[in-house]
Amino acid sequence: MTAVRDFLTRTHGRGRLSWVDWVTYAYLIFGFLIIFLPVSWIALNSVKSSFQLEKQDLALLPSDFVRVARATVYGPDGREIFIMPDQPDWVLNWDDLSAEERAAQDVEGYLATLTGRGFYAMRSHLGQVPALVRDVIARENLPDWLLRYPSMNAAARAERDVAGVLAPLDPEDRRLLSEFLGIDPFEPNRLVTQILVTAPDPETGEMTEWAAPSFDPNREIFPARRVDNSSDEVVRVPTEGASAERVVDASWGNYFEPLTGRAFGVNVDFASCFTNSVLVTVIATLLTLLINSMAAFALSKYVFRGQAFFFIAILATLMVPPTITLVGVFKAINATGLSGSIWGVIIPGAATPAGVFLLRQYMLTIPDELIEAARMDAASEWKIYWRIILPLALPALAALGILSVIWRWNDLILPMVAIATTKEAYTIQLCLLEFRGEHLSQEHYRLAMTVVSLIPTTLVFVFLQKYITTGIANTGGK
Repeated sequence: MTAVRDFLTRTHGRGRLSWVDWVTYAYLIFGFLIIFLPVSWIALNSVKSSFQLEKQDLALLPSDFVRVARATVYGPDGREIFIMPDQPDWVLNWDDLSAEERAAQDVEGYLATLTGRGFYAMRSHLGQVPALVRDVIARENLPDWLLRYPSMNAAARAERDVAGVLAPLDPEDRRLLSEFLGIDPFEPNRLVTQILVTAPDPETGEMTEWAAPSFDPNREIFPARRVDNSSDEVVRVPTEGASAERVVDASWGNYFEPLTGRAFGVNVDFASCFTNSVLVTVIATLLTLLINSMAAFALSKYVFRGQAFFFIAILATLMVPPTITLVGVFKAINATGLSGSIWGVIIPGAATPAGVFLLRQYMLTIPDELIEAARMDAASEWKIYWRIILPLALPALAALGILSVIWRWNDLILPMVAIATTKEAYTIQLCLLEFRGEHLSQEHYRLAMTVVSLIPTTLVFVFLQKYITTGIANTGGK
């Protein structure tokens, strides 16, 4: 920390800030913000709930408004809409709970505390209607076609005597089956959450609690219902003097669920994708260092016919965009039987022209006298390469290895060509594409897994960047 403080408090040598210092610090701050702000935005949004992201909530922290339940119940008297305040969080967030979290809740005990229309709304919201219907059918020995009735077509329904089946039942069982079957005037009951807002009553001016579907302080009014259910009308409430409490609530399930294979609507296991990326990165980097160093050794320390031609040909491939060679790479992968395997990602990119150039330029700085002395001592060419060249070229090898790790880890095009048809071989970058589909968007999972994918390369770059600068700085220097 002392070194950091000394660095940040340095001046232009006069003991006070000059215009050069102001420009320098402004440039450092600007560069820091350019790099840090996007990453911070991703990290903060990765722990927001799916609801908050879908609503495009621009709040900086992962938070949500305090909410109440708004129920819609259908009965003999028609539709009733009312507010149910002070409900447990697990009830309000029931749709976002995993199967394990739902099983841990005492649903039956909770429903036993409710009566009337509140009970009807909650048993539908908590998904208890199908199970209760099966119990009634078994207990009353009713026909099994009742379970299939909601999915029947109109002609099949007309052939069934539903009224005759329901007539002998008691009122509660008849209502339950009518809700399940969707018999007029009954329909499936619904429950949604709304924001709890405290605002003056437009008529009396008294502070009143309201349930609003949305709340934007920049608008003049917002539609809402009274929480105390003293009136079932929708009231246009002025936003002046209104307030809504927000609570910070990080959704850590955005990380745990994909990593444990429990992400809803996602057909890939991100832990397996992470493992595949590690294997591809490690193996491909080792092959890259081995092949590139051998080529660089030959081009820097041997004299043979066509040496300049081969070197120029290797450098010329740097000018060819990777997208130009995609068709050829795809055909080569299919022809060799590597399609659908991680080896189809590893082998095509094992040799890189940039790596050959970097290592060759560094190996040119190694004195030829060391190689001649080794040959006079009867050292084989392999021993010269392994025992002399590689240890002396370690800074350049470290720089190339770090760059290769970053390249392989972030590569998307080659995996799409080689393994796009085999989900078991997906790498991290391909898995990130799976979190957005045509009918279902899981942006909360995508953002969280993007943060996970950034961690390895960030750690590699932060802790090993000195090897990159050392290896590149010494390249080509005599």
